[in-house]
Amino acid sequence: MKNIILGIESSCDDTSAAVIADGLLLSNVIASQKVHEAYGGVVPELASRAHQQNIVPVVSEAIRQAGIKISDLSAIAYTRGPGLLGSLLVGTSFAKGMALGLNIPLIDVNHLHAHVLSHFIKEKQEDETPQFPFLCLLVSGGNSQIILVKDYFDMEILGKTIDDAAGEAFDKCAKVIGLPYPGGPHIDRLAQTGNPDAFKFSKPHIPDLDYSFSGLKTSFLYTIRDYMKSNPKFIEENMEDLCASLQKTIIDILLDKLKKAIRQTGVKSVAIGGGVSANSGVRNAIEELCIRQGLKPWIPQRKFTTDNAAMVAIAGYHKLLNKDYSDLALPPFARVTI
Repeated sequence: MKNIILGIESSCDDTSAAVIADGLLLSNVIASQKVHEAYGGVVPELASRAHQQNIVPVVSEAIRQAGIKISDLSAIAYTRGPGLLGSLLVGTSFAKGMALGLNIPLIDVNHLHAHVLSHFIKEKQEDETPQFPFLCLLVSGGNSQIILVKDYFDMEILGKTIDDAAGEAFDKCAKVIGLPYPGGPHIDRLAQTGNPDAFKFSKPHIPDLDYSFSGLKTSFLYTIRDYMKSNPKFIEENMEDLCASLQKTIIDILLDKLKKAIRQTGVKSVAIGGGVSANSGVRNAIEELCIRQGLKPWIPQRKFTTDNAAMVAIAGYHKLLNKDYSDLALPPFARVTI
């Protein structure tokens, strides 16, 4: 093994470390933070404190599971942004200190870039990976983008959200009907037994390939308000149908623009990435769309959809092959695009 890279992810509320050797994943350790559930969302200060507690044991466990020694590492990759600045500072500072102490290259990774490249994570040598070019629908808590991926380091954003992202629509609407945080997985679970055509919510009319989800949230809220005027138990009695109808609407919005992008680009394969790509409805819809249009779907394993260091490590691995190193003086950034 020539190139062994440690990836560190700390952009939000998951502390993660992974080891990739010559393109193969050896370990991927994630420590989640339960402290935010009581507040209905991520509290930045609590997140950064939890990262400080978790990062040393998480990195140690990733190296142990990989069966290597710290001295075997060729480089360290870390998430530079976007994300919560306090959380990013923990991972950035740790990665810099470790790289400096070991006298090995440091590689900064764009979190969104890493989500796209998660499709190149290999657990076995024979694992397939996408062929360029392909479209990637990147859907997470803070981002909804359609990206034309021409190469590992050549990506073009064709469309993006102009306000809220799909993940925010899931979580905020879930909060309206009393579901715990994070609400997206709960909506997905309840939607399995609901009628997706029970309720109609407004869909945006945004030009080109851009997205908008703020109007959907308002429509969802007003629908519930109006029904509850005559039936105070409306939410309780229609929970599954509300979840199924909301999920179908979000998927319809996502796929409407994706279909246009497929026609415009003529690509032969479509991938999804980001936390919302763990949603069963989204995964099924992408697969069915690709089957109908004769395209190759790339659906990531659920463990690689949420924030994880394996995707940071694979992005860092390809930057390492290009000797694309970063300066120790580079600060993390809270907001940035691909």
